[in-house]
Amino acid sequence: MATVIFPLALGQAGAALAQSSTPAFQSSASEAQRKANSSQATAELFYMIQQLQGDVRRLQGQVEEQRHLINKLQEQGRDRYIDLDQRILDLSEKVSEKAEAPQSASAGSSGPAMETKEYRQPDSEERKRYEQIQDLIRNQKKYDEAIGRIYEFIDTYPEGDLTVNAYYWLGEVYLVKPQLEQAKQAFTIVATRYPDHRKAPDAVYKLGITLDRMGEKDEARRRMEQVLSSYPESSSAKLAEKYLSAENG
Repeated sequence: MATVIFPLALGQAGAALAQSSTPAFQSSASEAQRKANSSQATAELFYMIQQLQGDVRRLQGQVEEQRHLINKLQEQGRDRYIDLDQRILDLSEKVSEKAEAPQSASAGSSGPAMETKEYRQPDSEERKRYEQIQDLIRNQKKYDEAIGRIYEFIDTYPEGDLTVNAYYWLGEVYLVKPQLEQAKQAFTIVATRYPDHRKAPDAVYKLGITLDRMGEKDEARRRMEQVLSSYPESSSAKLAEKYLSAENG
């Protein structure tokens, strides 16, 4: 009887051992699978982040390229504006110089002439400093520095011939930046305080342009008409006439 019970007990123990060991193996395999899946997901997420970071860097590079291109185009536009304006001014000065003699000769028959003022002529040092300002504006394009130097020039050399030029160029630089209210003030100083100066026709015309950009169309038109009535022989009068024709058309 004992010999029969022992094999039976041994078989039951083996079955119990087999039943208890199977779930442990399966649990270990499942945990390993979960870890493997988690590692794969982490790797995929890291790869996606790397891709996104690369895309962001490429987009930032494109934005910087576009910003550089825009700045370059703006600078080229300012340069063309300054160069064109200087050519107009040079022509205006030549025309004014040639027109001075005929205007003086006909002053008696054409009614009361505008009162002329004697402007202090610059010495060599004053002219040198003025030319340095011109270089900052026309060649180096350092407009902020030029503004500071112009104010220093006006304080150092008040009421001179080149002082009026300095006020005019102050308006030009502010117009280019553009800081329209400051440009308006500078051009107004030349137009009202120095109406007989050779820069006055250009200042009145540029005052009209500034007012136009500020949206003050009626006042801009009035200034253009002032150029035609007060300075009919100036090159600015031709520009003012074109402006008025375009407005009427």
